[in-house]
Order: sequence, then C-alpha cells, then structure tokens
Amino acid sequence: MCAGFELPDWNSLAGQEDDALPLLGAALLIARDEYPQLDADLYDSLLQSHADALRERIDAIEPLPLKMQAINRHLFEELGYAGNREEYYDPRNSYLNEVFERRLGNPISLALVHMEVAHRLGLPLDGVSFPGHFLVRLSVGDGMLVMDPFNRGRPLDEDELRQRASPHLGGELPDDEALYRILHPASHRAILMRMLRNLHGVYADRDDWERAVRCADRILTLAPDNAEALRDRGLGYFKLGHRHGARHDLGRYLQLHPQAADAGTLRERVVELSSGSARPN
Repeated sequence: MCAGFELPDWNSLAGQEDDALPLLGAALLIARDEYPQLDADLYDSLLQSHADALRERIDAIEPLPLKMQAINRHLFEELGYAGNREEYYDPRNSYLNEVFERRLGNPISLALVHMEVAHRLGLPLDGVSFPGHFLVRLSVGDGMLVMDPFNRGRPLDEDELRQRASPHLGGELPDDEALYRILHPASHRAILMRMLRNLHGVYADRDDWERAVRCADRILTLAPDNAEALRDRGLGYFKLGHRHGARHDLGRYLQLHPQAADAGTLRERVVELSSGSARPN
C-alpha cells in the first residue's frame, strides 16, 4: 500500500535550505491553517492526474516551447484554470485547495499549479517574483520563455516585460541587466513568503487581524528575522490588544531597521505601549 502525501511540520521549515523546502507541501500547510480538515493526499493525486493525462502528449513533442504550449492548453483550456479577475482579492485565491476545487486563483497560486505539473513532466519551470504580478520562466537554450499563468500561460516578450516592470521602478524602463535580475528564479522560500504576504494584505484590509497576524507569524516561521513581518505582526498584535507581543515585535523591527521610513512613528507607538497609554484605533 502506498504511503499518502505527508505535509511537513511548520517548525522544520526555518532550518531548511531555500530550495529544499517542499513547495507544494508548504503551500498546502498554509491552506490547512484555514481548512484544518484539508486532505493533502487528494490534491497531490489531483496534480498527478493532471500530469499523467499529459505525459504521452508531452513525450511525443521535442521542442520545449511546444511542450509548454501543450501543458498550457491542458491546464487553462481543457481543465479551465483561470485568473480570478472579478474577485482578485478573495483570500480563496491564495489557498491551493480552493484553487484546485474552483479552478480559480491569483498569479502566484496558478503559477504554483503550473510549476508542479511541469516538474512532474520533466520541465524545470521556475517561478519569478516579478514586481506586481508573479510569473514563470523556462530556460530554453541560451534564452528563456517567460509566461503569465494568470493569463492562461501567455508568453511575454522583452518589451512587455519592461513595460510591466516600469511602474515599479519609478517609471524607468529596466535595461538588459536589470531585467535579467528581475527575472531571476524565485526560491521556494520567497514564493511561500509572497503567498503569505498576499494573504496578510487581504486580511489587514478587511480588519481581520487574527488572520493577518497568523500570516505574519507564518512568514516569521520561514524567516525568523524578517523585519517586515515583525512589523506587521506587531501592528496586528496592537490591533488585537496584545500589548506585550506588539511591544516586542515593534521593538525588534526597530533594532533591525532603525532608519526605516516608519521608524519615528513606531518608536512613539512603542513608548506608548510601554507607558500603557496606547489604544487600538
């Protein structure tokens, strides 16, 4: 009898090398925080069925771009995976079990499905933590094929990539060197942290501070000294009235980034927390 798909333990993740982190398993761990009865084996088997349905077709194709074209057709046309444009900030777009069930997701969750299926078919598809919108890339000869899973795996040329990056670079178009750096493959840790930051942002905007704190806490499990997550968890603790936790996290953030743009405001907050005068607003 085959063993089922086992999820890793959260506490084991911080000490693992970035790319040794089990991407699918850790992404399902994130989902299990919200869905405690999640059946990880079911979703691993579903991914395997996607790959198995393609294997004969992929093996018969030689050029890598055409292999990816076949994968894209199966995932985004035959199976119907799609970007959720109407409810982009629905938290379900970030939870893989919901992405599998609803065939709807955001750029990074769809990229993870894309990557997992490609890997099971022998294609080393990487994630790209592109500014604003997560992408995927496949090395092809001396170049790379960059695709957008949120838009049915559509290939992106250099001009479009420069235009997409420009608003996040002060309006400047990146030169070849800058674009190459932006397109560097994202580590598994970076992918998981970006998924959690997306969720934190959604929950913070909804004033759902318990879930927002949970997401920041999970980031700190992956990267214990991540300053942004310390600040976010500290502010969430403050909103929840957990004064000691707020004071500790904000103080640690200020130790790590004493010259941060928000350092003055947060120092005042820490002083208020220490004196007992601070109140959530």
